[in-house]
Amino acid sequence: MFDIQEELKKMPDKSGVYIMKDEKGEIIYIGKAVNLKNRVRQYFVSYSNQLPKVQAMVLQIFEFEYIVTDNEIEALILECNLIKKHKPKFNIMLKDDKSYPFIKITVEEIFPRIVVTRKIEKDGSRYFGPYTSVTAVKETVELIKKIFPIKSCSKVLKGNKLKDRPCLNYYIHQCLGPCQGNVNNEKYREVIFDIIKFLEGRQADIIDNLEKDMAQASQNMEYEKAAIIRDKLISLKHISQKQKIVSNDENDQDIIGFSKDQTDSCIQIFFVRGGKVIGRKHFIFEGTSHLTEVELMTSFVKQFYSSCDYIPKEIILQVDIEDYDTVSKWLEEKKTSKVYLKVPKKGDKFRLIEMVYQNAVICLERFKEKVRNETILANKGLERLKEVLKLQSLPQRIEAYDISNMGSSEIVASMVVFENGVPAKNQYRRFKIKSINSANDYGSMQEVLYRRFTRGKKEKDGEEAGKESFSSFPNVILVDGGTGHLNAVTSILNDIDINIPIAGMVKDSNHKTRGLVSVTGEYSLSNDLTLLRFITSIQDEAHRFALEYSKKLRKKRYIKSVLDDIEGIGPKRKKALIKHFGSIKNIKSASIEEIAQVEGISKDLAGIIYDHFNNGS
Repeated sequence: MFDIQEELKKMPDKSGVYIMKDEKGEIIYIGKAVNLKNRVRQYFVSYSNQLPKVQAMVLQIFEFEYIVTDNEIEALILECNLIKKHKPKFNIMLKDDKSYPFIKITVEEIFPRIVVTRKIEKDGSRYFGPYTSVTAVKETVELIKKIFPIKSCSKVLKGNKLKDRPCLNYYIHQCLGPCQGNVNNEKYREVIFDIIKFLEGRQADIIDNLEKDMAQASQNMEYEKAAIIRDKLISLKHISQKQKIVSNDENDQDIIGFSKDQTDSCIQIFFVRGGKVIGRKHFIFEGTSHLTEVELMTSFVKQFYSSCDYIPKEIILQVDIEDYDTVSKWLEEKKTSKVYLKVPKKGDKFRLIEMVYQNAVICLERFKEKVRNETILANKGLERLKEVLKLQSLPQRIEAYDISNMGSSEIVASMVVFENGVPAKNQYRRFKIKSINSANDYGSMQEVLYRRFTRGKKEKDGEEAGKESFSSFPNVILVDGGTGHLNAVTSILNDIDINIPIAGMVKDSNHKTRGLVSVTGEYSLSNDLTLLRFITSIQDEAHRFALEYSKKLRKKRYIKSVLDDIEGIGPKRKKALIKHFGSIKNIKSASIEEIAQVEGISKDLAGIIYDHFNNGS
């Protein structure tokens, strides 16, 4: 038996991380402390002085663990990593902690390339970003390739002329043709320097030079060349006008502001590079009433930058953070240079914070409005569903099922859960069909419902000890399909003695939701807009979740079948090939020389790979 008071006495006076667990052994909170003994003791000694949410957490603490570290920075890093791994319910969580895309220019190569990447490496390349939209990055790269005639291929040229002919881009004046020796390294790098200026926001210099070149071409009566330069100028001026100058400071900056009300918070971050906003991102945190503004900002800064490859020179904050010195040292270690955390009270930087704060206010208001609308739709939808299906009470839990298949492979099913009319995504489940190897929706649906409810009954009866993922039964079951699906599911549930109302979500010939079919017949939704919207949202979610799983399995199978069948290709080489080329399609179209440039791939093995894809192996 874990004795909290006894364990508190044993805690060391050292820095580290503490891990709170509930009665089931699940981690519910992770924190960092300069002095573990003093910090953890505070939760239990001064319970009555704690905020309500902290009191609620303390009541659930059954045991705790701790990990001693050598210093505060190690504790901070460990705290961030453990929170990201375990996602404790009492820690605020960044729901979007993915890495952001960057534009990379391989300036260390003789003829540099432009690459989109999510990882910053110490390889001598120049990186620009982060960008918050992959689409925006791709559009920017496409615009660069349209304006500046650099190579688009993945060939790493070493200054030697290649034997194969130049690609189409050379003939349409979108590549200088370095692969043919048509441009020397110095001339090519002049174009690269212009691209760097463009990405740094210094379009004015490039525009001036292009205008001079266009005038010179016109004087020389090179009208085709002048027209090409004119089109480039139009594109450059357009993108220049779209970019907003917000600062005269040339340092890279992240500007972080927030809006907080009685229940929720929105944190907004603007990425400013070269004085211009290149992207922004907002994060919604629900249930943050127990946090002070300083605690909210501290937790965000630690979590956000623990996942970032790039740390700017300046981070401008709306309020101060706790552990200022520790966080500053940690960020400087990550960046390997000085990082300035600033909380401006006046001047240009203060006006930047005000702008970000106003955007956070708007985002939080929009989130609240969205929640209100979803709540209204959910309440009205539940009322109408109760009436149409003649239920005794509002269906607090709805489970919806859909089948996704591509012929006889990757037949999968989804189970999505709506509680009180809104998605409960942590309870979604997915299934890979085991008993059927052909497109048979009825049989697939029967298998899924059989597996789900027999497992649920075992959990309820205690036969599946420690497992409760299927123990909660729904008030209503919805299946994607019509009368046939309804009958198939009803039959299998009768066999296992499950008596839950069932309805089929019927689609029309255009795959749009048409009606609900139950034991009493079909109910048309054409004149019931409230219920139509509600059922459509459930049906779309079930379809999305099933399709997502099917695509994932197909992709996994495809990659395995085409690469693992090649002799000499193991996991490391497969990973290197995919990382280098980005897709199977690019590997198929690559030459032997290009394949041989991949780390770990010899010229002979490159020939085997090339023959596999091009000689019908």
